[in-house]
Amino acid sequence: MSPFRPVALQHASRLLNHGPTILITSQHPETQRRNVMAAAWSTPVEFTPPRVAIVVDKSTWSRELIESSGAFGVCVPAAAFADLTYAVGNTSGRERDKFSAYRIQSVCGPELGVPLLEESCVAWLECRLLPETEAQPRYDTLFGEVVAAAADSRVFYDGRWHFSDENRALHTLHHLGGGQFVTVANSFSATLPEAH
Repeated sequence: MSPFRPVALQHASRLLNHGPTILITSQHPETQRRNVMAAAWSTPVEFTPPRVAIVVDKSTWSRELIESSGAFGVCVPAAAFADLTYAVGNTSGRERDKFSAYRIQSVCGPELGVPLLEESCVAWLECRLLPETEAQPRYDTLFGEVVAAAADSRVFYDGRWHFSDENRALHTLHHLGGGQFVTVANSFSATLPEAH
């Protein structure tokens, strides 16, 4: 008998959505007020030039800031940042300055000046918003070209992630839904089986 059981369709996305949780940063183009939100839906879409897609609901202040400034940051929080990640994902930036409220430190992006998070994050990407596609208004999907990127050299080197038990606090954070998170286990390399 198969161990597979039906999954309620409202939870179907959780079967795929355990890539790293991200923090999307943005800034008002005139007042320079910063914002940060948590998101679970992001993906790389091209290697050269590097491009990413993020999903940001049209009703959010982050979406308004990204569309008015033409830029955003994608920061990858570490496990040590789980509580704060959950907090910024459940608070509106319209009503509260999350950077001040949660004492979040940021650095200024080298290309576009986007606020980026290094404290308790393991990587960041600074992105220029690409021209609107049909997916933006219809599916809340924004595309960005990565113009700068950096990662914590303790866990990302030789062009790949290296996770171990010694650096568990620096493991990437993955949202499973309903406020439940997991971290990655130790990294390992696969070998190609012999084809027959």
